[in-house]
Amino acid sequence: MLVLAGLALAAIAPADDLQGKLDKKQDELGKAKDKKVLLTTEVSRYNDQIEQLTGEVAALRNREAAVQADLDSAQDQLDSAQHDLKVLRERLRRSIDALEERLVDIYKEDEPDTLTAILESDGYDDALSRYEYLQTLQSQNSDLVGRVRDLRDDTAATVEKVRTTRDSIRSRREELRATRASLEQREAELDAARARSKKALSRVGSHVEDLHDDVSDIEDKIQKQLAAAALADSGVAALPAGAIQDAGGGFIWPVNGPIVSPFGMRWGRLHAGVDIAVPAGTPIRAAKDGTIVLNQTEAESGGYGNYTCIDHGGGVSTCYAHQSSFAITSGPVKQGEIIGYVGCTGHCFGDHLHFEVRINGVPTDPMAYL
Repeated sequence: MLVLAGLALAAIAPADDLQGKLDKKQDELGKAKDKKVLLTTEVSRYNDQIEQLTGEVAALRNREAAVQADLDSAQDQLDSAQHDLKVLRERLRRSIDALEERLVDIYKEDEPDTLTAILESDGYDDALSRYEYLQTLQSQNSDLVGRVRDLRDDTAATVEKVRTTRDSIRSRREELRATRASLEQREAELDAARARSKKALSRVGSHVEDLHDDVSDIEDKIQKQLAAAALADSGVAALPAGAIQDAGGGFIWPVNGPIVSPFGMRWGRLHAGVDIAVPAGTPIRAAKDGTIVLNQTEAESGGYGNYTCIDHGGGVSTCYAHQSSFAITSGPVKQGEIIGYVGCTGHCFGDHLHFEVRINGVPTDPMAYL
């Protein structure tokens, strides 16, 4: 007993040391979480900036599209006006040539005026014919001059339209260039804000995760040392865990030993699991990944003694009875992780593990899983 008491004291001393480390890590974790809150606020400001910049980028892109559309329309107008100008200039050239030829003809022929033509006529009919001819000739001359004048005016107006359109295109191109420069600047600012936000959150998030892992590791060590102390207090010496025995179907054997009592009716009542005979102190492994959902002491469970149930999801759970002590009492567990030690607490007639498999809470034969 003195040896067991010494083992208990030796287990408690490191546990106290680990508790100090745990307190320190939890203090660091608290500070890291406070920093994370501050950085989260900073990230929130970044996100507000990102939202604003995103809106500005969208507006600039819409402006860019509108200016580009105006530029395309102005270019189309310029192309049309330049074509019209080319046609008008050709028509004006031909009309001026015709007018010049007509003026040369008038100069060479020395055409008479209306009074002379009438005085030299042979009678009324001849005078009338000569008058009508001169009127037609004058009308044609007037039409030719008018056509030249109109073509000249149209050409001048088209030249002005071309000039105005070119000025508009130049202005639109400058506006488009400025818009694209602003767009590139805003997009660069947006990328930088996103990078700062991601870096800030990642930095503190990683630190908090590391501290969580450290705290979890220390808590596991404390729990295992306290379990060893509890095992020593029970008067049972811990034994080697032994090799893991695969049961197939995703399960492993919780302990390695023979079945001494199967699942089924016994003494007029259901024996809800199987009894696996192994010495006291044999480590009990979780048969599958899961979460401890029930942990009862001998005083709480009655006949089951120290009792643990693990939920594996999908309605499947496993339970472990008559433990001499617990190694883990709550939280998630990995397959093969030691949850307790074999004993004979509760109603039993020798050291063994009573192992159950329950489907939606209903006991079923564990041999279908082992």
